[in-house]
Amino acid sequence: MRMHGDRRWALVGTALMLVGGAVACGGTGGTSDTGDTGGRGEGASATASATGAVASPRPSGPRFDEEIELSDGRRVGMSYVAGRGLVERHRGAGAGVWSAPHVVYATVTDRCQSLTLKEFGGTVAVIANWGDYCYDGEPPMESIAAVGVGDLSRWDTKLTEEFDGWEKVVAVDDVRELVFSEASTEYLTRLRWSRTAGFAEVEEIPR
Repeated sequence: MRMHGDRRWALVGTALMLVGGAVACGGTGGTSDTGDTGGRGEGASATASATGAVASPRPSGPRFDEEIELSDGRRVGMSYVAGRGLVERHRGAGAGVWSAPHVVYATVTDRCQSLTLKEFGGTVAVIANWGDYCYDGEPPMESIAAVGVGDLSRWDTKLTEEFDGWEKVVAVDDVRELVFSEASTEYLTRLRWSRTAGFAEVEEIPR
């Protein structure tokens, strides 16, 4: 009987050694019942750095082709959206919520590369272009001049077709009027916008 007792205690000791080795190697580690994944599990809302500090995830906002901050702290962003056209969103100074997407100009034509946003005393001017293979360097077929005022809920737009596109926009008469222009060797092409009358007709002035 003593031989069987010694054998039993030897087997118990061996089992204890195996369990201790498994714990030391992390064989029973992982997530606990409380859901603490250490930032490594699927669906973790925070990540752990090499020093052990936990960093909160950064909120993701909309991405734009062009975005500006206005003098009063508001922000305006615009994007070329395939199949829709030119889409605008804005938010108040210090606000984290952007307005719902608003189509300033609808078109299914391919976009060009450039997109210009400029502010003049709270008035936002936009230059955008579209055309077949325009992104690869071909001249635009659709050129838009757009102006937003006030709360930016409404935008004035002017389409010019078969045109090389507006090069710049400047303010005159204390920002009550904007002038879009494009210069070639033969002509100065000009488009005026005013707060009272909106867009005028395109002018071509021989040089």
